[in-house]
Amino acid sequence: MKQLNLSEIHMHHALAFYGSHQHTFLKAYISLAKLTSVPLIGALVRRIANTYAVKGHGGYLLSLAEAEQIIDSAEEIALGPCSCRQVFHNCDNPVMSELVLGDGTEVFKGKDFKKISKEEARDVLRQAHEKRLTHSIIKCADHFYAICNCCTCCCVPTRLRQKYGIDLALTRDPDIVQEFRRSQSGS
Repeated sequence: MKQLNLSEIHMHHALAFYGSHQHTFLKAYISLAKLTSVPLIGALVRRIANTYAVKGHGGYLLSLAEAEQIIDSAEEIALGPCSCRQVFHNCDNPVMSELVLGDGTEVFKGKDFKKISKEEARDVLRQAHEKRLTHSIIKCADHFYAICNCCTCCCVPTRLRQKYGIDLALTRDPDIVQEFRRSQSGS
């Protein structure tokens, strides 16, 4: 049995807590982001939110090819509902489009997620891509746990970035596939 280091224990607790309260967190992120328009405190709220996105919980945009490479490198994959669309209901895009990976499969087990094969996951990615949904990989602390395939009208990281100026909620990293692979190997 693999022994967890302190960082992994923290992540498991943080991710487990987030997983248990995910819809509340998503609503809170958007509610708090609205404070960015308040004079005097807006800039502070934006700065704190950007710091949290980097150190706590944020996303990275993916191309279809990068998302497929990550799927190929993932040890386990499960398919479940997109939380952003479940909470905000701003469109009629398919809800079953979130792919949890690695540690995420344990945290989200039993929450409408089912294990799927890599080929099934690639099919989900391609169908999402055809619908012009955005692929992003989500990270909690130092651990990647899901590929989201979301729309711009419901996606919380996209909305935080585009509407509230919280630019680091969703960023681009050309080395994201290698980062994911390093995180999987523990180095």
